[in-house]
Amino acid sequence: MDYIPTLIFHTLNFKELQKKSCLRLLKMHYESGVGHIGGNLSALDALLYLYHYILQKDDQFILSKGHSSGALYIALWTIGKISEEELSSFHKDNTKLAGHPVANWIDEIPFATGSLGHGLGLAAGVSLGNKLQKKSQRVFCLMSDGEWQEGSNWESLIFLNHHQLNNLTVLVDCNGLQGFGTTKEVASMDLERLQKLFSEFDLVVDVIDGHKEEELKKALSCAPKKPHIILMNTRKGNGVSFMENQMQWHYLPLTSELYHQAKMEIEAL
Repeated sequence: MDYIPTLIFHTLNFKELQKKSCLRLLKMHYESGVGHIGGNLSALDALLYLYHYILQKDDQFILSKGHSSGALYIALWTIGKISEEELSSFHKDNTKLAGHPVANWIDEIPFATGSLGHGLGLAAGVSLGNKLQKKSQRVFCLMSDGEWQEGSNWESLIFLNHHQLNNLTVLVDCNGLQGFGTTKEVASMDLERLQKLFSEFDLVVDVIDGHKEEELKKALSCAPKKPHIILMNTRKGNGVSFMENQMQWHYLPLTSELYHQAKMEIEAL
């Protein structure tokens, strides 16, 4: 069922869309007492741009970094696919909006993800299926940089490279932080290392600022003749001073004081 968004988001420019979406995400996480806010804020801008300007009716989006389900729910709310009532049930008993995406209750969420490292394999499989059936639909997959420490992703990369799945675009949220430190400290999987490794494959690789509209537009609007990977340089906790680039916001929920501080900072942008 389609829902009418609380706000008429299609009348907003991208900056206004970012602000209102960020405020609703913070409210949702605060009211539910749920953490993983930092990684949601690093991914939110890319998801908003995808859903408002890129994805066509039959295109498929797969969220591999399942901890950022909150950002996905907010993006779907802004296009009228999730209701305000459903947002209010986030992470609560009997909710459809769990901490990681739950499959098949809505067309826009085809797979349950969150056991990090599996979204790319699913996306590659869907892309190959579309290619074999000569379908024009594109597939987009959003991953974290920390996911590239998992072997299944490199197997999927070899697969999609071998089959030259040019109908697949992979966005990597390179915020540089994971549960136990920086991606560089934990496994040398920072943005620069990933760019170097990906250059060994027959791919189109772009590096952009994942928070800038013009860079998202340029990278996502092209139609590469090869599989496309977009390395997004992002900030964990983007837009909130005490969260930005701070590892603890991989986990922490908001206190009342910090929620109101974060809200004031976003409203002032």
